[in-house]
Amino acid sequence: MLLAGGGVARAQTGKPRSAKDLTLRLPAPTGPYRIGVTTLFLVDHARRDPWEALPVREVMATVFYPARTVSGYPVAPQMTRGAAERLPFIDPLFHEGLPVKGVNWAATRTHAHTGAPAQAVRRPVLLYSPGGGDPRTLGTGIAEELAGRGYVVVTVDHPGDGSEVEFPRVRAGRKRVRETVFRGDPRTDPALFRTVIDTRIADIRFVLDQLEALAAGQNPDAAGRPLPQHLDRALDLRRVGIYGHSAGGTTAAETMYEDRRIHAAINLEGFLDHPPESPGQEGRLFPIAQYGTDHRPLLLLGTDGFPHQKELERSWSAMLARSPGCTSRRELDHAAHWVFTDYAALAPQLQAAGLMTADNRIKLIGALDPAVSIPLVRHHVHAFFARHLPVC
Repeated sequence: MLLAGGGVARAQTGKPRSAKDLTLRLPAPTGPYRIGVTTLFLVDHARRDPWEALPVREVMATVFYPARTVSGYPVAPQMTRGAAERLPFIDPLFHEGLPVKGVNWAATRTHAHTGAPAQAVRRPVLLYSPGGGDPRTLGTGIAEELAGRGYVVVTVDHPGDGSEVEFPRVRAGRKRVRETVFRGDPRTDPALFRTVIDTRIADIRFVLDQLEALAAGQNPDAAGRPLPQHLDRALDLRRVGIYGHSAGGTTAAETMYEDRRIHAAINLEGFLDHPPESPGQEGRLFPIAQYGTDHRPLLLLGTDGFPHQKELERSWSAMLARSPGCTSRRELDHAAHWVFTDYAALAPQLQAAGLMTADNRIKLIGALDPAVSIPLVRHHVHAFFARHLPVC
C-alpha cells in the first residue's frame, strides 16, 4: 500500500527518448502453455467515480489465458504507449530512485500474444489487484507464469488510484491516460484509505460480474472490441481465486470475505486493518481479520525488508489467530516490498545500466538476486493455487 517518497512536484524527463534508451526485459514464464492476452474496457453505470467528477466508474483489465495457437498473433507490450509515456513523470514520485530518463518503457514486451484464440477448456480464474498507486501492468510476470501453467488470470487497474491507466477512448471529464490522484501514503489519511479499499473491492466484484457475462456469451467490453475466440469457454467461474500486492493484498483478502464466489486468496504484504483515526489508537480490523476466513484458504506472504512490519504484525497475527487452520504465513528473506512486482526483474537491470543505485534497488526489492527471488515468489503463488484451485 505504501507510496514511498510521495511528493507534490512532478518528475521531469528532461529530454525526449533517444535510440540509446534502455529496453527492459521481463522473465519468461516456465509453464507448458503458450499465452494469449486481451484487454477489457469495463464501465459500471451503477457507480460514480470516487476520485473525479465522472458519472460512471470505468475499469481496465487484462486477461491472460492458455492459447490454442499463437501463430500470426503479435506479442503484446507490457504497457500501452500512452501509459509508458507518462510513467517517468509519475512513478519516480512513489518509487525512490526510479530513473526519470534513459528507459524506453514502451519497448518492453511480454510473452503473451494479443487476441490469440483461447483453448476451449474451462480453467480456474485468478484475479489480481496491484499495490496502491501501481498499475496492473507491473504484475505481468506473475500473471504470465500462472497463465502458462493453465490459469486464466485477470489483472485489474483501479483508475484514479493506479499511477497511469490508458483507456481505448476519451470521455468528458478525463484524459485518455488517467493519472493517480495520490501524493503520498493513503494510510496517513483514514478516510482516504477507506475510499481506496472500498473502491477496489467494488471494482473487483464488478469485474467478476462482467466475467460472468463473458462466460455466458456476452461481450462486456464497453468499446465493443472483439474478444479472442473461445475466451468465453475458457472461464470456470466455479473456481475463482484472487491475489494482490500491498493495497491489492488488503483488497484480495477482504473481497474473499465479502464475496462467496472467491474460494482462495493471497495477500502479498497488505495491511488487514484500517489506519488509526488518532495518534496512539489502534486501527479497526477489517472483517476478514476480525472474524476469519470461513474455511476458505488465505496465504499471507511478506518480506523481511518491509519497513512497517510492526504495523503489519497486529492485523496479520489477528488473522492467523482467527483462522489457524485456513490461514498460512510465509516470509521472504533479503527481500523488500516490491519484490512481488515486475520491479523484481526490472530494478536489477536498471542498476546494471547505471540508472538506479544499489541502495535504491535494495529499498525497492531487496538484495536477493532475481534468479532466486523471481522463481521463489512464483513458486509460493503457484503452489498455493495449485493446491486449492488445481487446473485439473
